[in-house]
Amino acid sequence: MKEDRQPAGSHGAADRYYIAATDQASRRILVMDPAVDDWNEGQAEIWSWAPSGTNGFGRLLSAWGLPTDAKVYRSERWGGDWMVVTDSLGLAAIVPYPDGDSCKWGLSVGGNPHSAELLPNGNLAVAASTGGWVRVYASSQGPDAETFAEYAFPGAHGLVWDSRSRLLWAVGDHHLVSLSIEGSDSDPSIREIAKVPLPTPYGHDLQPVCGDDDRLWVSSGSRVYQFVLSTGMFLTDFPGSESASRQDVKTVGNQPSGQIVQTVPQAAGSLYEWTTDTVDFFQPDGKRLREGAAFYKARILLQKHWEKGDDQDE
Repeated sequence: MKEDRQPAGSHGAADRYYIAATDQASRRILVMDPAVDDWNEGQAEIWSWAPSGTNGFGRLLSAWGLPTDAKVYRSERWGGDWMVVTDSLGLAAIVPYPDGDSCKWGLSVGGNPHSAELLPNGNLAVAASTGGWVRVYASSQGPDAETFAEYAFPGAHGLVWDSRSRLLWAVGDHHLVSLSIEGSDSDPSIREIAKVPLPTPYGHDLQPVCGDDDRLWVSSGSRVYQFVLSTGMFLTDFPGSESASRQDVKTVGNQPSGQIVQTVPQAAGSLYEWTTDTVDFFQPDGKRLREGAAFYKARILLQKHWEKGDDQDE
């Protein structure tokens, strides 16, 4: 496995990758250009997507309306780039990116899905906060495949596949866990490997630290950490921590330049108590505001590149 550091739909800047914002006001995934200062300008919006009857999601429209996450992967198994999306109303799905014109896999999984992670074999891991579980769906088996393995995990919010250890990491209310995904492509199973208590409760976001394969971003209800995989330590003194480690961070990541990208709910005036019209940058500091938006997450589109040899079943 290797991580492809060329962004899907690159705008040519070496250190600024597009940002996929889950806008619960327009009920769309918006891919935005951080190089544009004013996100109300038309040129700031690079791409948008929502399920519809014409792109293969007619049977799943009732499961969409509060999008919670979007990530892009490059798969040699399938060819090209693929976006995974989740929505609090129940949808978890895989769509071609940037075409967005078909459903590779989609299901109303329930449980308030907050994040998903495409695995190298084409199966999809999903974290559901209200449901209190992490599931691995056999999405490699076709667009309507419903078979899944489940791991009970209260407050499941974030997921990251670590290609070095071949483990799935998940964050929940009180723990960070590593999971071994076993079984077969068509009939997966999940086994807990390690369970690490969070320093502060209510884990929320989980993402790789760009530029350091040994660290993960972890946000809780009260602050932001970098978790060191090799030592099991939560660090609080990372670059930018003075500003970026704060309460209620819904999403956190960093550009290759080191600039941190975050969303936190705004104090008042947003559509929901968990959304904002602003994406915050640190190191260097900045903001991108889109009037009328209700962003939940703002995910930097740093792809993971899954090669054929990474499949579970050789």
